[in-house]
Amino acid sequence: MATANHNLSNYDKATIPNAKDFRFGIVVSEWNDNITEGLWQGAFEALIDCGAIKQNIVRWNVPGTFELTYGAARMSKSIYADSGMLDAIIVIGCVIQGETKHFDFVCEGVTQGIKDLNLKGDIPVIFCVLTDNNMQQSIDRSGGKHGNKGTEAAIAAIKMAALRKETV
Repeated sequence: MATANHNLSNYDKATIPNAKDFRFGIVVSEWNDNITEGLWQGAFEALIDCGAIKQNIVRWNVPGTFELTYGAARMSKSIYADSGMLDAIIVIGCVIQGETKHFDFVCEGVTQGIKDLNLKGDIPVIFCVLTDNNMQQSIDRSGGKHGNKGTEAAIAAIKMAALRKETV
């Protein structure tokens, strides 16, 4: 297991660029909101802790994880992006294994969709989608014993925003 013996919330601020001049979009799935709200909180708090300004963080909600790709695509083409407001987008979702293949289709679709946005777009899209076998694993990764994957995604977003600025 990738998160065994690793706390997702641990980061060294000395190794992370200051986020005060960056603008972030966050697209959050409403499905499994008991998990996605924890991930959102972890991402938001880490961005603020690393210098981001609250007004420079835009949140959009979408109904489910599958819709994250559309939300991120629209956000990357929105007035926020057109005005140079967005430096990175984080997508937050949670899919828990069930009895049908629906899990596989949703996970594959959103993964490939976010990959495509990263290859074709100019704004990095950070993948913060839990794909767990059960609710307890999701709880453990959204502020529980393994920390918060939202925090980890925020740190990745800051680093990618800095890379984007360096290469423009």
